Amino acid sequence: MAHLTRDQILARKIGKGTATLPDGSTVAIRALTRDEVLEAQESGRSLADRDNFIISRGMTDPKLTEEEVAAWAAEADAGDLTSVSDGIAVLSGLKPGAGKESTKSPA
Repeated sequence: MAHLTRDQILARKIGKGTATLPDGSTVAIRALTRDEVLEAQESGRSLADRDNFIISRGMTDPKLTEEEVAAWAAEADAGDLTSVSDGIAVLSGLKPGAGKESTKSPA
């Protein structure tokens, strides 16, 4: 592994990807920033509200507000939101083994 310089550290960007829903459709997602993770953890929100926050911040196309994510959660299969939430967590390094996945070279 290379030793990063100051400029390389400051130029690093958050990861982006795609989450695939159970029916095969996809949405664009990104990793959460450290500040967003801290905001989600320290907010005193319920687990459902925290998940709505994470999805509203991490899903980039289509972009939904927390209220729209909550409405989606109330009507959709649980697998839809779980797929998106899990994808964001992996990109953000919040899942066990996620750090190992993020350092793999693309095929």
